[in-house]
Amino acid sequence: MKKNRGRTGRKRRRKHLKSFMDGVNCSHKLEYIKLQKWLKERGFEGTNLRPAEFWGTGRGLMATKALQAGDLVISLPEKCLLTTGTVLSSCLGGYIVKWKPRVSPLLALCTFLIAEKHAGEKSPWKPYLDVLPKTYTCPACLDHDPLFAENTGTIFNYSALEWAWCTINTRTIYMKHPHRECFSLEPDVYALAPYLDLLNHSPNVQVKAAFNEQTRSYEIRTNSQCKKYQEVFICYGPHDNQRLLLEYGFVAMDNPHSSVYVSAETLLKYFSPLDKQRKAKVAILKDHDFLENLTFGWDGPSWRLLTALKVLSLGADEFACWRRTLLGDVTSARNEQQALDTAAKICRFLIEETQHVLLQISQLKKDKENLKTHLALVEMLRSEDLKILQKSAEILCNLNLATA
Repeated sequence: MKKNRGRTGRKRRRKHLKSFMDGVNCSHKLEYIKLQKWLKERGFEGTNLRPAEFWGTGRGLMATKALQAGDLVISLPEKCLLTTGTVLSSCLGGYIVKWKPRVSPLLALCTFLIAEKHAGEKSPWKPYLDVLPKTYTCPACLDHDPLFAENTGTIFNYSALEWAWCTINTRTIYMKHPHRECFSLEPDVYALAPYLDLLNHSPNVQVKAAFNEQTRSYEIRTNSQCKKYQEVFICYGPHDNQRLLLEYGFVAMDNPHSSVYVSAETLLKYFSPLDKQRKAKVAILKDHDFLENLTFGWDGPSWRLLTALKVLSLGADEFACWRRTLLGDVTSARNEQQALDTAAKICRFLIEETQHVLLQISQLKKDKENLKTHLALVEMLRSEDLKILQKSAEILCNLNLATA
C-alpha cells in the first residue's frame, strides 16, 4: 500500500510540475471575468485562449485546444478596439478637434487613457484598464479645464503620461486609419486591443495579423502549431533584443534575430593611422554605407562587417580593387586572412568588454535595489550578447583552422 501511495504522490508531483510549466489558468480571477463579460457585450464571441501565468514569460494566453497552422487564434470585433476614433467620439473629442497646435494621434490616445483611468468606475473602459500593467520595464520608465474638478496638473502629470505612453507603445496593434484634419501629420496607426494584447512575443513563431473588412474584426491566424495548455505566442516582428528591450521592456532568450553591433570607432582601432590610404578607405566605406550595421551574429561576423574589414585591409597594391571588394570578390588570400584575423581580435575585445560590463551590473544589483528589475533586463541583454560573441569566436576559430 505504501508503494502505491508513493507512485500516486510522484504522479501528482509530476502533474503539478507539468501544470506549472504549461501555465497556471487565471481565467477565474475577477478582473478577467469582468473583462470577458465586457468583451462579450461588445460582440466578442469567445476564444480557445485563457489568461494564464507562465514561468518564463509571466502573464499570457494559454491554448485550451491544440492549434494547427492556419487556425484562427483570435478575432476581436471593431467595437472592442480603442483607436483615435474612440477618442474623438468621447467627451475629449471636442477639445482635441479645437486644440492648437494640432496634437498627434499618439498624444490623443495618451490623453484619453489618462482621463479614463482617472474616471475610475465611471469609465466604460474600466474592465480593460483594470488588467493593464500598473508599471512598465521599458527604459523610458527609468526612474484649468472644465472636464475635471481638480487641477489638471495633478492628473496629467509626468508619471501618468509615462504610463499611458508605455501602454500604447508596448501594446498597440498596427492599424492604419485615414488622416483626420484635427490631428498633426504623424501617422495614425495605433489600436489598443483588449484581451488580444495578452499574447506574448516569440521570435520563433509566425502569424498573419490584419483587420478583416468583411467581419469588421482584427484577426490573427497562426502559421505555427501549439499544443493544448501551452502558451500561445505571436511575433511582434523580426526584432533584435536591443529593439525589444527599448520598445517593449523585455528580452527574448536565444533570439535568432539578435546580433552584437561593432561601432566604427571600435573597427578603426585595429588599423594603423600610418596607412596612407586610410582616409580614402574610410571615405569609401562611409559613402557606401559600410560604417554602420556591422555585426556579429549567431552565424559569425556579418558579410557587411567582413567586407568593411577587407576594404580596410587592402594593401597599397590592392587599393584599386576596392569596388570589387565591396561587391564581394576575393582580392587576395592575404586580404581574406587579415580580415578574418581582425574580426577575431574585435570579437575577443567585445567578449572581454561584455564580461566586464556583466561584472559591473552584478555589483550594481547589490548596491541599487530600486533598479534591480531594470538591471536584470540589461544583464539578460548583455548575457545574450556574450553568447553570440562566443559563438562567433568559435566560428572564426574554425574558419582560421580551415584556411591554415
